[in-house]
Amino acid sequence: MTGFEDLTSTLTLDPIEVNLFRGYSPPGASGRIYGGQVVAQALVAAYQTVADLRCHSLHCYFIRPGDPKAPVLYQVERARDGKSFATRRVAAIQHGEQIFNLAASFQRVEDGFEHQFSPPDVPSPDSILADEEKTWILHSAIDIRPVGPFTPPGGPPNAGKSSWMRAKAPMGEDEGFNQAVLAYASDAGILESAMWPHDLTFETPGLQYASLDHAIWFHRPVRMSDWHLYVQDSPSASGARGFARGLIYAQDGALVASVAQEGLLRLRKPA
Repeated sequence: MTGFEDLTSTLTLDPIEVNLFRGYSPPGASGRIYGGQVVAQALVAAYQTVADLRCHSLHCYFIRPGDPKAPVLYQVERARDGKSFATRRVAAIQHGEQIFNLAASFQRVEDGFEHQFSPPDVPSPDSILADEEKTWILHSAIDIRPVGPFTPPGGPPNAGKSSWMRAKAPMGEDEGFNQAVLAYASDAGILESAMWPHDLTFETPGLQYASLDHAIWFHRPVRMSDWHLYVQDSPSASGARGFARGLIYAQDGALVASVAQEGLLRLRKPA
């Protein structure tokens, strides 16, 4: 089975009852559920309850580690249906407890004012080798090619990094599905941006880390079969929490999404 088939299967939910859906982890997954998977599945569940609307933002909290051996139930609350906007709340449930919740806002497509930050000048994705380690983390469905560290304005050395990323197979034209794929990929390594200023990595002995919350704002249409530049930095860390941000650009320079995440960062001293 290809990575694309794995991801398509992972993002396909079983309808159980009105506003209730069931999702699964990929075969062979172990440890705890990858956070981006739950974000993406919850967004897919919310999309099942709206019509002719596009998600423009989502905000979510990781409450408990997910068990990849058990299915996840997604319960959607239809908080509001207006003329231009709709709001949905989604609770992800395992073993009788919430492991995650999400609030998403949807809007009818309309024209308006336009401006954006320009993307940084970086090497093209074709000139960079794939990061096989991170590609494996994303179940071989996403090709990730790190560009390297950079220093954002006002930030400490090595406070930021950027990577090219795209789905390894065609994602089609469905906007909701492409947004779900972006949500899936958006959790990959963003918390590490808050580790770099302290010379920490996910492999640092004694480092305890976990995503606490995650937010995405969708600015423009997304086509995850094409290359996207994911620019990440970390403005602050305090109170055993690290805060990281990300800007996701299409290869033509259009800013398609912004991401923010706060995570637990705690270095345990040896006994």
